[in-house]
Amino acid sequence: MINEALVLEIIPISRTTLYRMEKEGRFPKSTYISPNRRVWYEDQIIAWQRAVNEFNPNRGRGKGRRRSSNIPA
Repeated sequence: MINEALVLEIIPISRTTLYRMEKEGRFPKSTYISPNRRVWYEDQIIAWQRAVNEFNPNRGRGKGRRRSSNIPA
C-alpha cells in the first residue's frame, strides 16, 4: 500500500486532479486505513499506468487555457 505522497510522485498530477479522476472512476479507488489516512494498492496503480500507456503511449498533454481574443498578446 502506498500513501498519497508516493502516488503523486509516481503519477505527476495535482492532488485535486487525483481526487477528481478517482471520483470519475478514471483512477483506482483509495482505501481508508484510519479516519484520516488514505492509501492505494501499489499493484492497482501499476496496472492503471500500464493500461494508460498501452492505450496511447504518445498521448499529449492538454492544450491548456485558451487566450481570450479580447486580451492583447
